[in-house]
Amino acid sequence: MLFRVVVGLKEGVRDVVGEKVARKIRSELGMAVDDVRIVSVFTLEGVSREQVDTVLERAALHDPVLHEVSLSPLARDFDWILEVGFRPGVTDNEGRTARETLGVVLGLTKAELESVRVYTSRQYLLRAGLDEAGVRRVAADLLANELIQRFEYKSAAQWAASPGFEARAARVTGKASDEVATVPLSTMTDDEMMEFSRANTLALSLRELHVIRDYYANPAVRAERETLGLGNEPTDAEVEVLAQTWSEHCKHKIFSAKIDYENRETGRSATYSSLYKTFIQGSTKALRERNAAAGPHGDYCLSVFKDNAGVIAFSEALNVCVKMETHNSPSALDPYGGALTGIVGVNRDPMGTGLGANLLCNTDVFCFASPFHEGELPPRLLHPRRVFEGVREGVEHGGNKSGIPTVNGSIVFDERYLGKPLVYCGTIGTMPKTVAGRPSHEKRAMPGDCIVMSGGRIGADGIHGATFSSEELHEGSPATAVQIGDPITQRKMYDFLMRARDRGLYNAITDNGAGGLSSSVGEMAEDSGGFDMDLARAPLKYDGLKPWEILVSEAQERMTMAVPPDRIDEFLALSAEMDVESTVLGTFTDSGRYLVRYGRKPVACLSMEFLHEGVPQMELEAVWERPAVVSRPVPGVADQGGLLKSMLGRLNICSKEYVVRQYDHEVQGRSAVKPMVGVKADGPSDAGVLRPELGSDRGLVVSHGICPQYSDLDTYWMMANAIDEAIRNAVAVGGDIGYMAGCDNFCWCDPVQSESTPDGRYKLAQLVRANQALAHFCLGFGVPCVSGKDSMKNDYKGGGRKISIPPTVLFSVIGVIPDVNRCVTSDFKAPGDLIYLLGLTRPEFGGSEVAVQLGFTSGRVPQVDLLSAKSRYQALFGAIQAGLVSACHDCSDGGLGVALAEMCIGGRLGARVDLAAVPVCETMDATGLLYAESASRLVVSVPPVHAGAFEARFAGQWVARIGAVDDTGTFRVGLGDAAVLSEPVEALARAFKATLDW
Repeated sequence: MLFRVVVGLKEGVRDVVGEKVARKIRSELGMAVDDVRIVSVFTLEGVSREQVDTVLERAALHDPVLHEVSLSPLARDFDWILEVGFRPGVTDNEGRTARETLGVVLGLTKAELESVRVYTSRQYLLRAGLDEAGVRRVAADLLANELIQRFEYKSAAQWAASPGFEARAARVTGKASDEVATVPLSTMTDDEMMEFSRANTLALSLRELHVIRDYYANPAVRAERETLGLGNEPTDAEVEVLAQTWSEHCKHKIFSAKIDYENRETGRSATYSSLYKTFIQGSTKALRERNAAAGPHGDYCLSVFKDNAGVIAFSEALNVCVKMETHNSPSALDPYGGALTGIVGVNRDPMGTGLGANLLCNTDVFCFASPFHEGELPPRLLHPRRVFEGVREGVEHGGNKSGIPTVNGSIVFDERYLGKPLVYCGTIGTMPKTVAGRPSHEKRAMPGDCIVMSGGRIGADGIHGATFSSEELHEGSPATAVQIGDPITQRKMYDFLMRARDRGLYNAITDNGAGGLSSSVGEMAEDSGGFDMDLARAPLKYDGLKPWEILVSEAQERMTMAVPPDRIDEFLALSAEMDVESTVLGTFTDSGRYLVRYGRKPVACLSMEFLHEGVPQMELEAVWERPAVVSRPVPGVADQGGLLKSMLGRLNICSKEYVVRQYDHEVQGRSAVKPMVGVKADGPSDAGVLRPELGSDRGLVVSHGICPQYSDLDTYWMMANAIDEAIRNAVAVGGDIGYMAGCDNFCWCDPVQSESTPDGRYKLAQLVRANQALAHFCLGFGVPCVSGKDSMKNDYKGGGRKISIPPTVLFSVIGVIPDVNRCVTSDFKAPGDLIYLLGLTRPEFGGSEVAVQLGFTSGRVPQVDLLSAKSRYQALFGAIQAGLVSACHDCSDGGLGVALAEMCIGGRLGARVDLAAVPVCETMDATGLLYAESASRLVVSVPPVHAGAFEARFAGQWVARIGAVDDTGTFRVGLGDAAVLSEPVEALARAFKATLDW
């Protein structure tokens, strides 16, 4: 029997959540609404009426001071009532928490609680003059994501005639199934194979399907399968496992492809057997060898490209690891759920690195279409404003509720992210040098170790996540790929695992990410040589899952451990003590088999070698021809002050304080340089700095670079600028370029030539050029990549349109700062401080913000002069360490004019600047000098007493004193004797904040 417990605010209590919803209806949908009030509904299953009365009496589901509660409807005084709840099979975190509360209040045993279910929904009581179509729009476009939620509505008249909605259980029904189907590949035609792959979201190519078919035709394979009771055709589970393991998302087939590259600009050609091995892995290997031989800090890389995160040495007692991931496709379908699983998912990467890392901080970068987008949306796409808000809230809830600070990030806007937003989530962790007598960055599953899964249960959410993310988004993309994260369950698991780590209770650990158990156990078994696992033991969220679904489900908050048999009892006892569910699922072996059973029934048996090495290498062609861009002169500007304010208000420049304020950057008490700086804490910071060891002043800097706008001209210089910006941001707060490590994250549109992608050879050439630049500039700057990820197929196809993202690379940097007390921030500090510009300004306007603002085009993309930039960064580090610098800010989006304005805003101080003093290459007018985006430049303020010492450090470099800070409260710019602009700093601050001041 089902009981609906309805909870609403008492008369006279302000409904702030309802007020927020009303504002969103007005601002985001442009619809008039007078009032919105919220009523929460808890549908209880598996309890008696007497137990329900006890729950109400003891106020288990409400606050008696604020709420009224009833088993009858509480809705009154409305025009329309709208109820939104989850669809069957979707994780309901509030319902899970409520269920646990009922168990405590009712004194239920663990076995008794198994039969209890709680499903939550929310009623919105609307007072508004809307018709039925308007109510449906409010529901579908704002309050419910129909992929994962259902909604019902009634008018006041309909409610009066029949109050209430039907009590429904949002669960998957049916008994657990041991059904194992076979797939008749041997009898399928090529067309049938491809249709089978598409229909089941396998993302397998015809060549790969042929390789799989041939594997099962091998007599030796058939003989082995016969001994296990398996037939000559693959089981559904085996096909799913191969599709997941061989997916682009997991296997990075394009980066590992053999590529014939032709550069028609130079007439040269080359063949690369693997972009990853040649450029990324190759450059890091060369740098490690160089540092080991003569580096100032030796080879500080400890674990690169072989674990969930890259690990470097931080101090004599501590290591640091870093990982950035993307959750683009899920966030396109469900922004909140996709982003939430993105952040809690990447949290698990450091947790599963080596023997496990403590979580230090998060960093997030988002790429959206304009939140002010107008016009009809293609099928299945959500409005960018809704995507923006959903992603922001998902990452906020995932990070804040996990007790992990968010110390750095940014937001990039481009209309081409309408088809797929990019949601980069990163986590940095710390690891003691040794754990239980072993190096913390090393792990290995041993034959005989128990396969143990800890944390959340397995559900249908997240099935086909890896394969779904390996193809373009389309109208039929599966809802089951969407997952809902639960940061509370994950936090409990994390606390338990750190204690288990310190006791040495396991030999290896990894997360259940893409591919779920299939991936985590399959990858760990590469160490031991095989495994034997029983899926009938796996704990499920609900009945009805088939064995293959249990195996590949990516339901969240789960980790897999290899636990020695002699430690399993202690491991399970600690797990129970800390209220974390842990289950032994099988054993790691040295059999060479990937063996999965459901009880005694065989589900899958694959050769470990075939599974991990059998995927055929792709063979692709890439052709580079530089796009033709007509360069036009910079238009004359009469109102330079107005232009500056317009530039400060551009989406890619304006203040992101609205977002920053909703993330906790102070939890754990380690932050030294905050995301916002200055006298009013509203100036932008270049990077975040933390103290990983609270008893030490040794710091860790976290920064990034991203500039997809340059990809339209040349991805080589896009990559170079991203690397340079990340390093420059770290240097700007006091980072040492000699002690940095990078993390590369490629997000690309489909680069494989096909009927759907007729320009695939060009897009692949763009990828080749970006990798060439990565190797060149990482080697030149001396910054090794230690981790990374690629996400291909970032395209949308539907409604007769194809939308492809601009090729985008996020380059993140972590680095060591000897003393955080020497760090500087971007805000001007004192009147009289001298202003210097470091670096050369060129008329490089290709992809610039001013070009878009003024409507002109340029083919000159900013280029990075590596040698002079490196010398500049080394000299600046020395100057900051010597205490010569009071403020420092990098020039990036918007160039010098925006950088200076932001420094004035941060310090709420005026400044007077003469553009005639700016070091330039070629003649430029005031607009060009202010807004060119030439790379590797920084603005520095220096107290007059240190001017001589500062200038001496930059002797022979591009450096110029261009002005001074003053107390006038006005930012004034001249060009020799001619006045260019004069604007009050407060007016600039208002322009900077207004765009996203929601």
